Amino acid sequence: MKNCIKILVLFISVSAFSQSPWTQEKSNFYTQLSYTTISNYSSLFGDPDYKVPGKISDNSILFYGEYGLSNKTSLLVKVPLKLISNNDFEDPRVDCAGDCSEDFSETALGNIELGVKHNFYKKDWIISGQFSIEANTGSYDEVSGIRTGYDAFTFTPLFLLGRGFGKSYFQSFIGADLRTNDYSSNFKVGGEFGYKIVKRIWLVAYVDVVKSLENGNIVLPAENAFTGLYVNDQEYGAYGLKGIGEITDKFGITVSFGNAFFGNNVAKRTALNGGIYHKF
Repeated sequence: MKNCIKILVLFISVSAFSQSPWTQEKSNFYTQLSYTTISNYSSLFGDPDYKVPGKISDNSILFYGEYGLSNKTSLLVKVPLKLISNNDFEDPRVDCAGDCSEDFSETALGNIELGVKHNFYKKDWIISGQFSIEANTGSYDEVSGIRTGYDAFTFTPLFLLGRGFGKSYFQSFIGADLRTNDYSSNFKVGGEFGYKIVKRIWLVAYVDVVKSLENGNIVLPAENAFTGLYVNDQEYGAYGLKGIGEITDKFGITVSFGNAFFGNNVAKRTALNGGIYHKF
């Protein structure tokens, strides 16, 4: 039991941005603040791959919180602040002599997410379900084409499965993102394996796949299409590594990186993440 509790602490820490079947104990509160950057890219996955007119840096500051409503049910919230820039942008529709490039930047909220997670089975294997709603709280700048979130509400049901094995664990999820406003919905599945390599340090390998159902036909402004930010039919297969350092029983740091082995309308660039967490 003691080992399981230690593993639970890690699961919640490293899985705030994926999907963990473990829930918080009643009245416990977990918080994490992280920074993610996908910097200075101009190529997107597609069929074929394509370039954007400029160099985009897509950065996010994310607050994640999870509260134990009971020993089996947790409430969760994600609040993203997006910091996006597009430098050296040249409108491909404009024919001009000389240097016509412009620099744009936007700082605004992304899609705020609220959800609930409930544990149905908790013996050797942990089985849970999760349902969340992502609000249409992003913004769009008509001049630069920078969008900070989907122009839609997203409803996400998930089935979650996991198990601890002493100094290691496995967890997986399967579900969907169901979007309004004629955006395509998508199917999603993923999993991760973590191992405690030395005292207070864990290493985690993960795979996430998001596949568009191509059932939406939203027409977005051309300026938005130029940037490729939160456009329709985005999909990817991603892999990466996460790490966690437990500084104390209640406080620690996390780092991770991720790459895509396939995609559509997403950046061909490594995503880097670092964060701090605290438990109350």
